[in-house]
Formats: sequence, structure tokens, C-alpha cells
Amino acid sequence: MTRYLPSLPSAASSRNVMVAVVMGAALAASPARAAAGTAAKEPSAKAVTDITKYCQTCWRNARLPADQWPDCTQAVFVRLLERVEADKWGAVLVDNETAERREFLRAIDAVKKRTQRARKFAALSPDLPGRAVNNAARDDREAVARASAEHLSARQRRILELTADGWAVPEIATELGTTVERVSDEKYKAIKKLQHAFGAA
Repeated sequence: MTRYLPSLPSAASSRNVMVAVVMGAALAASPARAAAGTAAKEPSAKAVTDITKYCQTCWRNARLPADQWPDCTQAVFVRLLERVEADKWGAVLVDNETAERREFLRAIDAVKKRTQRARKFAALSPDLPGRAVNNAARDDREAVARASAEHLSARQRRILELTADGWAVPEIATELGTTVERVSDEKYKAIKKLQHAFGAA
């Protein structure tokens, strides 16, 4: 992930930089929307600031390293840019059941779980140099990606991708417009296919 925030002199300046980054990303996406005949929309600076504060509280409560907070918050914003209309970001912090709030909470949960998994993985081999661990992880991911492309259907690959991002089965079912039972069945089949591909029992 590109690091837009190399230094964080203060919480206030961190939020100001995040506002600038997110507003810039939203504006950069505007020409594509205009070409598609859709009016350009952008989030309010207040919404970006409030979301940033909320995310920082979540990362603190989850005990994530402070130096990872900016990247985690940026990942949430990237997902919001993809899934929630920018002018509706003010609704994500409203304490009721809106589609925007559900997507926001899902984004936070996915980023948090992904970061926690990365930390656990790094702790598995404390005696190995960091570069060796990273190379092994990259090789494993590439091997799984090749096997997935060869043996799994597009739906099965998507289910595993969402699972790896921390999505629960009911959330995946909603995202794909299918049933919980179908997702569970496809997930099981995908895992068995990969196990067979790698010679596991």
C-alpha cells in the first residue's frame, strides 16, 4: 500500500493530511463519473475528519500499533470510495441501521482483522529474518493464487478473497446476492479443491 503519510507530527495535522488525501482521491475519481454521466460528488471535510477520529479510536481499542493507524484509516477510506457515495459519508456515523453505516463498520472490521492477522503471522517465525518471512509469505500467496486460478470458479475465488479480508459468511452472502448455505458450501468446496491441489488429505 502506498504510504501517503510518512510523518505524523500531531493528531490534528494527521487529520488535515488525511482530509486532503481523501478529498483529492474523490476529486480524481470525478472525471470518470462525469464520463459516465454521473454528477461528481465529494465528501465533506467534516465527514472525513469525523471518520478519521472514529477510526483512530477503533485502532486504539484494538491495540493496533500507532504507526499503522494512518494506513489502516486510509484503507477504510479506499473501501468507502469504492462502495459508498461520497456525499453520503455523513451517514456512516449516524447511530442507526443504514446501508452506509453497515458498510463503514464492515470496512473497519475487515481492516482491523487483516492487520491483526499480519501481526500474528510475523510473530510465527521470530528467529527468521524479516526478509525471509516476507519472501516465504509472498511465495505462499503466489502458489495459492495460481492454484485458485486453475482449480476454482470465479465465485469460489471471490468467496475466499472476502473471507481473507475478514468478511463473515452472512456478509459474503449479502454481497454476492446469494444464501448463507450456498456461500458455506462453495467455501467448503473451494478449500477441499485447494487441499487436493496441494496434496493435502
